[in-house]
Amino acid sequence: MGVPGRGLRTGTGAVRGHLSADDRAAIQRAWAVLIPDSDAIADSITLALFEQDPDYLDAGPSDITAVVRRSTREHIRLGLRKLSGTQNATEDNTVVWRRTGRERARQGIPMELVLKAYTLGSRTLWEELVNAQTVRPDLLDPRLLLVAGQRLWFALDTQNTILVDAYRRETIRMQQRDFTKVLAALDGLRDGRGSDPAFVADARVTLGLSAQHRVACVVGPLSDLGDPPLASPEDAVDGVSSLSHWHIRDGVQFGIVCPLRSDLSAVADALAARATGPVGIASSPDGLVTFAAAYRAAARTADTIGASDKPAAVATDRLPRIVMSADAETSDLVVSHALGALATHPAVQRDTLLRTLAFVLATDGSPTNAAKLLYCHRNTVIYRIRQLEELTGRTITSPDDRLLLTLALVRSGHWDDAVDQVGRATRTSASAP
Repeated sequence: MGVPGRGLRTGTGAVRGHLSADDRAAIQRAWAVLIPDSDAIADSITLALFEQDPDYLDAGPSDITAVVRRSTREHIRLGLRKLSGTQNATEDNTVVWRRTGRERARQGIPMELVLKAYTLGSRTLWEELVNAQTVRPDLLDPRLLLVAGQRLWFALDTQNTILVDAYRRETIRMQQRDFTKVLAALDGLRDGRGSDPAFVADARVTLGLSAQHRVACVVGPLSDLGDPPLASPEDAVDGVSSLSHWHIRDGVQFGIVCPLRSDLSAVADALAARATGPVGIASSPDGLVTFAAAYRAAARTADTIGASDKPAAVATDRLPRIVMSADAETSDLVVSHALGALATHPAVQRDTLLRTLAFVLATDGSPTNAAKLLYCHRNTVIYRIRQLEELTGRTITSPDDRLLLTLALVRSGHWDDAVDQVGRATRTSASAP
């Protein structure tokens, strides 16, 4: 609370005028003195808030005390790091202010109580700095102490402006759509009620969707401490989606996102920039009807993301990794993604190309050995493989493509047939005199 915003000007005058680098550094060192006591300062603010405004307790949910205490600690830690110049490049105070505005609106806390809390936080920080100056008179020149206070209060105006804007936006959003109904719709879609036409029709109205909206699902498990992988998912996808709704249930954060493009890479990039844990993304090709399948694919994708991986990934980019846990729906996704245009070719031609591919892969990529087993010329095998690569957009020399194509062959039944024949031929050759 009471954190300076970016690019703030301090105005004119002897105190609020231009500061030298040495003066700025002195002020930052003074604020840094308070960092070790940030949690204690935050707890005193929380206690004072509930003592001065007991209505805060009545206005919020049953766990409002813990919520405000946790939020105040986050604000004070970030605020002191910003004021002391020790904040890292990934920390953005405005994200916290916006998130708090949205959360307090959802919790039903009156805006005036929220603003009082921010004012109390700024006043307490100022008093702590003054107390530190009293204990250590050499900590800061009196002129600079005044500058530090003026900048702190000037920053409060910017902070309140951002919070009020987020609060009002969320209030309008909640008025337009009953939040409880939104969560119920998301729960139903996750649980597979997309097969019920009446439910889908109601869910579209509740979520503000049309049948033409592209739909994708985002899933990420909560951390061991219960923190969601995306602190501000609405902000994260704001520039890459037209609409999104989010929910936390059974240890998982998930959301429905309407991407602006069919390619989900932009959504993955936007989420990866904000994610603190693994997040999977999967398209729902038939909108709300197939949302449950997209949820499962996204959840499996999140399960495959390791500490060294990009934190957000699209299901189709990690198919080789999720296929071992796939069900029939995900297996269908593997086949359609692997075969591309070949999947729509006439059955006879498709079968010939897949059979040829199976024998080539089963013989370690050898067109010569595959031709012997297929009773055709080596050049014929090479021609078919080139044709197949053009239709699928994949190459058998790429390890990932070979894996995808092999999985598709397993599903189609061509793989077992080829492996059996190669095995028989190998045994026959070994037993020949």
